[in-house]
Order: sequence, then structure tokens, then C-alpha cells
Amino acid sequence: MALSITAKNRAIWGIRILLALAFGAAGAAKLASVAPMVATFEAIGWGQWFRYATGGIEVVGALLMLTPATGLHAGLLLGATMVGATLSHLLVVPGSPVPAIVLGLLCALVVWHQRPAQFRND
Repeated sequence: MALSITAKNRAIWGIRILLALAFGAAGAAKLASVAPMVATFEAIGWGQWFRYATGGIEVVGALLMLTPATGLHAGLLLGATMVGATLSHLLVVPGSPVPAIVLGLLCALVVWHQRPAQFRND
């Protein structure tokens, strides 16, 4: 049984709110120079400017995720960020890439749901 459009929209909005909370919190932690974030970005080796840039992207993406018309852009922005996070966990930083992969897949789901009409066949 397929979900009704209303139920599907509610589910997507639930995912968008969850993503906004997750990315808002992660971005705020980076911008607030929380010690584990500083250490993680030190391990990456690109300097602390990269932590500030990533934190800013995550906070902006969280706000875009909560704006009805910008869900597609938020999903693309945050999904690309999670590709980078996954790669950094696989190649440089110790720790599991699973949270980044899950968040990236949820972003992809939002992008798929928000895709423009010319890319739909339903």
C-alpha cells in the first residue's frame, strides 16, 4: 500500500526537521570550538578555518532545510558535506563513517522528494 501524498509529505518534513536538528547541532559545535571538533579538524590537517567553514555550511544548510522552498538546495549542500565527512572518516580521521552515510542518505531522500517536475515521471 502506497503512502498518501499527505502522509508522504509529513514523513519528509519529519526527516527534514531531524536533519535540521542534527546539522544545526553539529554546526554549532564546530563554530563554538568544542574540543572534539577542534581535534577532529586538526587531524584532517587543513587548519581550523575548514572547521569554521564546515560549521557555517551545516548551520546554513539546517536553516535551508526548514524553509519549504529550499529543501532541494539544503539536501544537495548537506549531502555533499556528508560525502566529504564519509571520505574523511574512511581516509584520515578515526571513527565510523556510518553516521555521515546515514545523514547523507537522508539528505538524498529529501533531494529525491524535492526534485523538479521535469525530473519526475509520477
